[in-house]
Amino acid sequence: MADGDGSVSRAFRLLAFVAGGGSTGNLSALAREVGINRITAARLLATLEAEGVLEALPQGGHRIGVRFLGLAADALGQDDLIGHGRRLVALLSKQVRWSGYMVELDGPFAVYLVKEVPQTPLVSNIRPGSRLPAYLIAPGRVLMARLPRESWRGLYDAAQGDPRGGRFSFEEVEALLLDAAERECCWSFGKFEQGIDACAAPVFDAAGEAVAAISVAGPSYLLIDEPLQKLAIEDAVVATAKRLSGVLGAG
Repeated sequence: MADGDGSVSRAFRLLAFVAGGGSTGNLSALAREVGINRITAARLLATLEAEGVLEALPQGGHRIGVRFLGLAADALGQDDLIGHGRRLVALLSKQVRWSGYMVELDGPFAVYLVKEVPQTPLVSNIRPGSRLPAYLIAPGRVLMARLPRESWRGLYDAAQGDPRGGRFSFEEVEALLLDAAERECCWSFGKFEQGIDACAAPVFDAAGEAVAAISVAGPSYLLIDEPLQKLAIEDAVVATAKRLSGVLGAG
């Protein structure tokens, strides 16, 4: 049965308007553009935002939400890891006020794909495109830990050609990976860059493979001054990784 000009049709017109770059900041203007009244516009915005189909912007207005993008990706049989990851990492960085990253494995190396910084950026040499021996950093370890244990030694040996690769013995690396494999997230306390701590969690695709890691990094002294912040950061990082996993179709 056709919806005609019912609520579904109005909702789709509103979504098309937002997807096309239209602003929802002015209800009267929105109602005129979409062809609905102000009360209906406000009700639809509230419903779509509550369902995650639209996301409210800090400066006012809305954009298409991650849930809607995830549904679209599923329908098309494809995903955009970097595109979705960049948006979620930006939200995470703003939430915890630490620099946020997304990383993937390339053989024995961890490659930084995304970097988002808060208003007070972290002094760090890490940038998109940076490649590091995976076991040296939290996001690399959390991904290596999801690989078969018998592959760890080969990956460790392959990274020894990098001048930074010899900081730890394989026995030390193996202990770190075993610990990371038992946890939802992995911490690194000043192990790579002195005075900088990092927390990371894995992102899974529809096949259950760990395809990336979400991480944040910030000054070590903040965790000393505010010890409860460690738990808040862990929760935020794990939640973001799970959200991106859901977008990619993970169960």
